[in-house]
Amino acid sequence: MSDIHGVTSAPLPAQYFSHAGMEHMKKYGTRLEHFAKIAYKNHNHSVNNPYAQFRDRYSLDEILKSPKIFGLLTKLQCCPTSDGAAAAVLASEHFVRSHGLESRAVEILGMEMCTDLPSSFDKTFINLVGFDMTRTAAQRTFRKANRKPSDVQVVELHDCFSVNELLTYEALGLCELGKAGEMIDRGDNTYGGKYVVNPSGGLISKGHPL
Repeated sequence: MSDIHGVTSAPLPAQYFSHAGMEHMKKYGTRLEHFAKIAYKNHNHSVNNPYAQFRDRYSLDEILKSPKIFGLLTKLQCCPTSDGAAAAVLASEHFVRSHGLESRAVEILGMEMCTDLPSSFDKTFINLVGFDMTRTAAQRTFRKANRKPSDVQVVELHDCFSVNELLTYEALGLCELGKAGEMIDRGDNTYGGKYVVNPSGGLISKGHPL
């Protein structure tokens, strides 16, 4: 990164994702308001989650005018750090059926894990922060599950910064490449739209356990 934009004293992840967002703006015409609208949505969603670390609503103007962390990212577009714990019980289909748990079980149709690709180091920040990895894992998972993005209704994704949520819309195939801004403007990422993304409030509200 240092040989492209230099490095400041701001948190490095914020620098990476801000540069990725600015690349998207330059390439596709995305606006600052698109990133802020993601934070606006997630903060609104958090009000209904009693387990969220922060459950406050903010106006779009408050989000845009909150203290700047780096570049296009303001404080209310960045996840706070947090402590947390979670557990999931994995069981075979035989166990679920033999114990009459069908109504409480969530079936895993497919899962994938992907690490760095050669393109992750092609000197674009969009790929440096994981776009190609996410897209590759998503495509493999949809093939394995015999599903397509349009079959999805609810998405919980990694919104460490508002920029990453926007990039992930495109990486998951929820919209065409470069069309995330239009998806946001249509409201297709919240209740009443095509998908409900981060109904929990996302990491921006729940906090990011590190």
